[in-house]
Amino acid sequence: MRYDEFLARVRERGEYANQDEAAQVAKAVLQVLAHRITPSEAKDLASQLAAPLKEALEVDMEERGESYGVEQFYRRIAERTGAHDRTAQWDASAVLSTLADAVSPGELNQIISQLPSGYAVLFGKADLSD
Repeated sequence: MRYDEFLARVRERGEYANQDEAAQVAKAVLQVLAHRITPSEAKDLASQLAAPLKEALEVDMEERGESYGVEQFYRRIAERTGAHDRTAQWDASAVLSTLADAVSPGELNQIISQLPSGYAVLFGKADLSD
């Protein structure tokens, strides 16, 4: 999926005012996701995305994926965007459901399998993809 198409979908799903706001939210969500999954998985995910999105997923390969629940995920997004946790939940859903459309089903399964069950719904999935 092209970068502009990705942002257009995020903008529509998140009801953001403009493309710049969608880009800022997408970057924040992907940065938090990159620290939640393993560095090698972040690299695999980045390989399926357009260049500006890849940059948000760059993490030090020495860093381990941190383990925390979905509420902490929202808090970390909120810290990056300056929003409330509830808004961060909306932001996460807008970006991650678009991400689910942009990557292969196999890659999506690999990401979701690294996360507790509460995350799957953010990708628009009840569980692992078929």
